[in-house]
Order: sequence, then C-alpha cells, then structure tokens
Amino acid sequence: MLAENYAQVKKTVEEAAVRSGRQPSDVTLISVGKMHPTEAIKEVYDAGSRDFGENKVQELTEKIEVLPEDIRWHLIGHLQRNKVKYIVGKTALIHSVDSLRLAEEIEVQAAKKGVDHVDILLEVNASGEISKFGVRPEEVEQLCREIAALKRVKVRGLMTVAPYVVDANENRPVFRKIKDLSIDIASKNIDNIQMDILSMGMSGDYEVAIEEGATMVRVGTKIFGPRDYSKQ
Repeated sequence: MLAENYAQVKKTVEEAAVRSGRQPSDVTLISVGKMHPTEAIKEVYDAGSRDFGENKVQELTEKIEVLPEDIRWHLIGHLQRNKVKYIVGKTALIHSVDSLRLAEEIEVQAAKKGVDHVDILLEVNASGEISKFGVRPEEVEQLCREIAALKRVKVRGLMTVAPYVVDANENRPVFRKIKDLSIDIASKNIDNIQMDILSMGMSGDYEVAIEEGATMVRVGTKIFGPRDYSKQ
C-alpha cells in the first residue's frame, strides 16, 4: 500500500518535472513521515525513498536512531534555538531557518561538534499569513547578507509553506514569487549564498509547485495517509 503510494507520487513528480522543462532527477521527493511509525518509514524506504522529512526535532532524532544510516533527513518544521544542538550534523538539510539568531546558533553548535558545514534553507512567508513562520520576502536579501558572514552555515536556497487551498492553482502566485525571489537573490552574487534549492509544495499542491520551479517537494499524506492527531 505505502510502496504503491510512493511509486505513484514519484511518478507524478517526475511527470511534473518534465512538464516544467526539466529532468525527473532535478526534483527531490521528500517523504514526510511526521507522526507515522518507523515501520511505515521503513516500508517507504524499501520502496526506494532515501529523503525523509520530519517536523519535530524529538521525532527526527528518535527515528534516526533506529532507521537505516543512508537516509537523508530533512528538518522541515519550525526549529527552536534550544533544539539546534540535537540535530546539527544529523540532517542533510534544515529547511526552516527564519532568523539570524537561529543561523548563529547553528554556527555555534556546528563548531562545538566539529561539523564543517550545515546546509540550510531560508523559510519565507510568501503569503503573509500571520499563523506561518518565515521572513517576509523583502527581508530575505538582508538576511542572506548577514548569514553569509558565518563560516559553517551554508544557505542553499529558499523554502515556503503555501496556504491551504482547495484548488492548487491558487498557490501558483505564491510559488512564482519564491522562484522570482531566488532568481533575484542569485543575481546579487552574494558570497557563501546559493539559490539552487527551492523547497515548496506539499501533498495538495506539489505538482503546481514543481511546474513553478520547486526542486524539492515535501509529501506526507499522499504517501503515508492521514495522520492520527489524537496520539499527539
């Protein structure tokens, strides 16, 4: 069941990549196992997935301990500074950096652990929703310039969480705004700043996100099924 779900989503991702004029390999599918047991993660792993995302630090670290070592883990949820020490050196990518203070704490913890570099994305609140984390689009360039001074923290691109919509096409302007912003930042040629990753699109709108330039999509429900929030 989960293997079939993963295969179908992967196929859809690849088709959307081709529609956007890219190679299927240009888009990374991150399987989001939030609130799902390790057995489910392993089933999707056995189906071929190697990139997995988690929202919470504790859940991420617990799963790292018991799941295959070649998994590339992505922290995609809000990250508090006091939790940074638990994940530095254990993640392939931190998607949700939204302040200089958080980036500085990642730098400090990386130095303590002897980690040469930590790849991060800057989380952008492109829709302006009060309930969402992330910096405003107009603040991104300045934050890039500030983080660029850090030695171990490497900005690789941008991430956004689009609004929940019934029609995924309604999020096209949000995704387009992030893509345009990444092009603008890249054109500034800021040392130590790359814009080769765009993490945007989830179960409800990942095809549209890819068509608008996403290089990573974060898909949970379409692969693992609904989450049981009563177990929180």
